[in-house]
Amino acid sequence: MSETFKALRRTNGYLYIFFVLYMSACSTAKQSTYAELTNTRASAVKTLNKQVDEFNHYDDRPASDGHLDKQNNKAFLQENIPLFLCSDSSITKVYNYRWWMISKHLKAYADPYDKQTYWVFTEFFGDKPWATLSGAIPCPAGHQFYDVRWLRNPEFLKSYTDYYMRGSASRLNQRENANFLTYTSRPESHHFSSWMIDGIEAFLKVHPDNDWLHDILPHLSAHQQVWDSLFTVNEPAAKTAGMYKFLDLYDGMEFSLSTVLGLIASDGAYSLYTDDNWRNYYLGWETTGNAAQSQQAKQYPKAYRSGYPDFYMVRPTLNAYAYANLLALSNLNTLTYRNFADLKAKNQATKYKTRAEELQTTVLNLLWNEEDQFFYSYTAGDNKFGIRDFESRVRESVGYTPWYFNMIPFSDNKKYEGAWQIFASEKGFYNTGGMTTAEQQHPYYNEQAYAWNGRGWPFQNSVVYKAYANYLRNYKSQVAEKDRQLLYDYVQKLVATHGEKPNIGEWYIPSEKGTFGGEKDYFHSTFPDIIIADLLGFEALHENQFMVQPLLPENAWSYFYLGNIMYHGRTIDIIWKKDWDAQKQGNQSALRIWVDGRLTKTSDRLNDKVVVEIPPTNSLAIDNP
Repeated sequence: MSETFKALRRTNGYLYIFFVLYMSACSTAKQSTYAELTNTRASAVKTLNKQVDEFNHYDDRPASDGHLDKQNNKAFLQENIPLFLCSDSSITKVYNYRWWMISKHLKAYADPYDKQTYWVFTEFFGDKPWATLSGAIPCPAGHQFYDVRWLRNPEFLKSYTDYYMRGSASRLNQRENANFLTYTSRPESHHFSSWMIDGIEAFLKVHPDNDWLHDILPHLSAHQQVWDSLFTVNEPAAKTAGMYKFLDLYDGMEFSLSTVLGLIASDGAYSLYTDDNWRNYYLGWETTGNAAQSQQAKQYPKAYRSGYPDFYMVRPTLNAYAYANLLALSNLNTLTYRNFADLKAKNQATKYKTRAEELQTTVLNLLWNEEDQFFYSYTAGDNKFGIRDFESRVRESVGYTPWYFNMIPFSDNKKYEGAWQIFASEKGFYNTGGMTTAEQQHPYYNEQAYAWNGRGWPFQNSVVYKAYANYLRNYKSQVAEKDRQLLYDYVQKLVATHGEKPNIGEWYIPSEKGTFGGEKDYFHSTFPDIIIADLLGFEALHENQFMVQPLLPENAWSYFYLGNIMYHGRTIDIIWKKDWDAQKQGNQSALRIWVDGRLTKTSDRLNDKVVVEIPPTNSLAIDNP
């Protein structure tokens, strides 16, 4: 007994008795909450094990691309993934399924050019001719980085980054074959658009590593330089001068309505496309053969590649990705300057921040249509064929991409928030089976074709749901229950589309309560990150802290557990229960957060923003009295 407690006992017996009773109650409460954590964690592991056994028995799925299969994937998932359990069993099952699916795409690639082995994540199974030689494809890499950053072992994503940023994928030109529908040669790492540098920063917020960052940072700059040199509009007098451009296909979106409008407005090489007949030439892969046989394609052979028009678009997607990459380069250079007193990094940070702000201003001034309250696409101002600097006035879900990266100035929210009204509208993007990719009220809307003219694509769900979650958390002064309910409703529709035997594919039909079509177990979108970061609001930071702000409707669940998260080298566990004590009248709602087994933060309200400072290592002890 300490001298203070002895003195307390001598001078005030009643106070001492009170103190003993108080400490006893606290000890009992600690035991209760710690038992709740250990029991819930055990339950989450048990559920994961049972469901992985079920997934491993599915006989209609492609084999793994790598070494993880039914013999060893359970142990890998137990050791590496954030555990999750909630009162909605369907969401829990899809969450665990998506991690099981991701494990099938983890592949050790022995690179014959670099003479080393990289960890990569594939998108399709097998060797696709439009993939890198490793089988990985940069198109979904941004999404893959956001999901995979949550694995406890950071070495997989570091190696994947190395492959794209300084490995052979950064140097070898994309192989040209019948699937190479462009005349622009480029490295494998740039065959499709991506926001990989932003994804690397998102990863480093979860797993900081200053030495690794310092080493790879010059390669991140070189990666961005390729985008700058090959894919910006080079006509100084154009409205779109200096903005980033790409073909629909290599923006991961095959055929879009915004491009259709530009083609119809064009003369010369693209006079082929009219209001009446464009569907015969630019609506799914079965139509490009018709274009290849046209008189225009024969007269202007460089305007088409196998019937696919060489017609570049300046879209909200690629320009938002570039903004995010430039801003990430600024932030990462700032970190390097602080950690290594690197003056070059300080100057680079300023340069990239200026460039990001300049691009932000251009996007807001040009792509935003004040009358229609939406971000539109333009045709590139230096297209060799077809109309230039043409505004395609059709609302497509890609117009929400700027919010994914918080590209809208916070002070200007009122000017831009009208775009979200159509997100909840049946004239816009809201439908029975999920989000559409084009506004349903447009006369060209079509969800049946293999195109982005309406049909739903999980890739785009992942973009827009994060964009909407960012809008609610970061821009709205007050988030209403209907706002949270809309996000949750969209997530539930996505979950339902996975089906009884969960599967993630390429696309779905929004007007139907159906299933995914195309490839099975397809790694082209996120789901763990939708749950962890978007719905439950775990926000990773460079600082030694994190924030939690769920966007869960009050009555959606009775509890959730999110834990086993490796964050800044510490293990984080979070439990929310609507009622912690069934013996007491009413609900005793509480959100409780543990760091390395010690209860660190508690909040009585589900949707409050909770900031958790990570205590020094020597101050932590497992909270097990």
